[in-house]
Amino acid sequence: MNAIRQSCLIALLPFAMLVSSVQAEGMSIADTVYKIPLAEDVSMDEAVDSMLLRANTLNFKMVSHLPLYQELESMGVETRRIEIFQFCDARIAHEMLQENIDFSAYLPCRITLIEDDDGQAWLTTLDLNQVIGMAGLPASLMDRAISVRDTIEEIMTAGATGDL
Repeated sequence: MNAIRQSCLIALLPFAMLVSSVQAEGMSIADTVYKIPLAEDVSMDEAVDSMLLRANTLNFKMVSHLPLYQELESMGVETRRIEIFQFCDARIAHEMLQENIDFSAYLPCRITLIEDDDGQAWLTTLDLNQVIGMAGLPASLMDRAISVRDTIEEIMTAGATGDL
């Protein structure tokens, strides 16, 4: 369990750094997040199945899955469902890292399935427009970054609509 907690903390470090930077610029944490609600007729399990299928179709590998709610429940913490999925296209990741190792803080792409206090399920991720806008990428990598953003958003849309 200690390794899982450590993994969670390490995974959150890039976001903590982004939040402190964003707050200095007068933005809120919500300004850095892209999120969409699940349709009323889509269960959370259906959303997961749809995301995994769409990621596979788009050649984005799921490299990690953390059912955080299960870890919390095993510790006696009452919680709503929270699952973190991490996806990656290794070739694009390699290109980005060749350009600038700072991109390592944003790898792999993360999508969280989370239920709010009202029972509404959401899919959330880092708003890649924020990162892309400040990255200063050459045109060839800018196209790749936009492709990653579009792919993550397509995976999320498939999940939110239950589109298999």
